[in-house]
Amino acid sequence: MPPDPSPRSELPDGHVVPRFAGISTFAHLPHSRELHDVDVAVVGVPFDGGASFRTGARFGPQKIRAGSSLLRAFNPALQVEPFAEFRVVDWGDVACSPISIEDSFAQIEQALGEVVRAEVFPLVLGGDHSISLPVLRALAKRHGPLGLVHFDAHPDTWDVHFGRKYSHATPFRRAIEEGLIEAHRYVQVGIRGSLPKASDLDDARGLGVTVLRTDDVVEMGLNATLDRIREIATGRVHVSLDIDVVDPAFAPGTGTPEVGGLSSREIVRLVRGLGPLELTGFDLVEVSPPYDHGEITAILAANLVYELLSTRVGRMRPKG
Repeated sequence: MPPDPSPRSELPDGHVVPRFAGISTFAHLPHSRELHDVDVAVVGVPFDGGASFRTGARFGPQKIRAGSSLLRAFNPALQVEPFAEFRVVDWGDVACSPISIEDSFAQIEQALGEVVRAEVFPLVLGGDHSISLPVLRALAKRHGPLGLVHFDAHPDTWDVHFGRKYSHATPFRRAIEEGLIEAHRYVQVGIRGSLPKASDLDDARGLGVTVLRTDDVVEMGLNATLDRIREIATGRVHVSLDIDVVDPAFAPGTGTPEVGGLSSREIVRLVRGLGPLELTGFDLVEVSPPYDHGEITAILAANLVYELLSTRVGRMRPKG
C-alpha cells in the first residue's frame, strides 16, 4: 500500500481550538499505549523520592505537559514540522511508588523497556535525576553500552548520598559501574556551584568523564562546545538534561538551583546542535512546579523537548 499522505501526528488548529482547552497531553498529542506504528512516545515519570533538597519534581510531568500547550506545528529555527514527520503519542505516566526508590526503579525500567522494545524513541519527563538510572537500564538492554550527553549544574557522579547508593546525586556513577554507559563517551555540560569537597570534579574525571563547566562553555563559545560534545559522544548516545543547568533567573522551578547558569537561549541552541548525534532517548528532569514563577520553567522544559524532537527529523526513519 502507498504511504499515508496525511500528517503522522496532527495538532489541533490553534486558530480553531484554544490552546488552553482540551485534555492536557503533551502538545495536545493523542494519549495511547498502543505502540504499533508509533515513532516517538512522551513518557512521564512522576517520582522525586531521590531528591535531597527541594522536592516537587513529581509534579513535573503534568506541568511540562501544561506548558507544552503553547507549542505549534512548525519549528522555524530548524525549518521542520516534527509532528508531521513522526507519529508521536503521549504514553502517559509510569505508576511509580512514591515511598520506595527500588520499587520505582523497577517500575520505570519495565515501562521504558516496553517502549524501547517496540522500537519507539522515548522522550522522558521527570521526576528527579535518579530516574535516569532505570531509563538507562532499559535503553542499554536494547542498545548496549551508550554514550551520554549530560546537561546539569551538578556532576551526579557521587558514590553515596546520605549513606545511600541511589539518589539524584549518584545515577551516573551507578550507570558507569553497571556498564550502561561508557565513561570515555560521556560528557557533562554546565557544571557549576559550590561542592562538598574540592576533589568532586576530579573524582568525576577520574571515572573517565569529560567535565565542561559553565565557565568552560562561556569561554569556548557554543559552537566550540557543540564540537566538543560531538567529538566525545560518539556512537549511540542518550541525552539527560537537568533543568538546573539553566540559571534560576530563567528556570527557578527546580530542586537544587545554582546561580551563574546558562540562559534559556543558550540551552535551546545547545539542544538544537545535537542533531548529528545518534540518539537512543532523551530525559528532562528536576522541574519542580512548586518553585516555578509564571510557569517559565515548565514552558522552557516543554520547548526543549520539542527542540530535541525537531533535531530527529532527518536522523530517524519513521515507521511505515
